[in-house]
Amino acid sequence: MSTTVAIQHVTYREALRQALRDALLRDPRVFLIGEDVGKYGGSYAVSKGLLAEFGPERIRDTPLSESTFVGAGIGAALGGMRPIVEVMTVNFCLLALDQIVNNAATIRHMSGGQFSIPLVIRMATGAGRQLAAQHAHSLEGWLAHIPGIRVVTPATVEDARGMLWTALEDPDPVLIFEPQTLYNMEGDLAESAGAVEIDRAAVRRMGASLTIVTYGATLHKALTAASTLAQEGIEAEVVDLRTLRPLDMTTIEASVRKTRRVVIADEGWRSGSLSAEIAARLGERLFYNLDAPIARVCTEEVPIPYPKHLEDAALPQADTIAAAARALLH
Repeated sequence: MSTTVAIQHVTYREALRQALRDALLRDPRVFLIGEDVGKYGGSYAVSKGLLAEFGPERIRDTPLSESTFVGAGIGAALGGMRPIVEVMTVNFCLLALDQIVNNAATIRHMSGGQFSIPLVIRMATGAGRQLAAQHAHSLEGWLAHIPGIRVVTPATVEDARGMLWTALEDPDPVLIFEPQTLYNMEGDLAESAGAVEIDRAAVRRMGASLTIVTYGATLHKALTAASTLAQEGIEAEVVDLRTLRPLDMTTIEASVRKTRRVVIADEGWRSGSLSAEIAARLGERLFYNLDAPIARVCTEEVPIPYPKHLEDAALPQADTIAAAARALLH
């Protein structure tokens, strides 16, 4: 006897709000802290309505001091709470790098395993909304360099809904990067949707001609590029990294062994980027499996421009990803 799964059509923003509300309902140790998360409803309206439902003890507005409230989250985690810290944009996490890198990431190691930091830090990342250089960079690759933390980036409504649940169960710090351009994205989500695993990359489209490895908002550009290439007889396999630290090289390598060609699309800058790390690992492990050089499509080496046409020109786009794929085959 078949059962019908109830489906809801939601935005990425609504999926994140459902995840927050669910976490607050399930565990009294969970609270949300950050700038404008309460009365204002969050800079991207993700926490809208939660203050009225859960009150100021669990939805806490803070002063504009990232180092202070990230540090408060670390202290609360040490004290047995399950804090969710919201940093408005990834650019502003630079003001809290001492807390993230020197404290949250190292306390388990420096205490000989006596203390853990079950802390979740959420922040918006990426460009595409004309927010200019101080609000629109993609610095998640920097944080993925740091041992002691996990870095995830949900690119679908299902992952937006389910990654927080799993992150809160992790005894160590988890950083969740939410691409700004996805907040209004719509998708279908089962009403019973719950936790998703955060250890594995996902193959979002099957193919045999080449592999496109990407994550976050660029995933959707890669899928568009793959659809365009399919009309030309080129079947691209698209791998969504999902977790940037630790990288799931098993899934990436399995795809590249099959297709023997790979394009890495990364919204970070090319120099010292996450794409460079993936390319290096593939070169070390699969050199003799490759039929063409590894290709990368990255953001131009400039601060993100404000004018729309320049912002678009600076970022990886579906047509530049498709062009890189064609070059590998021709």
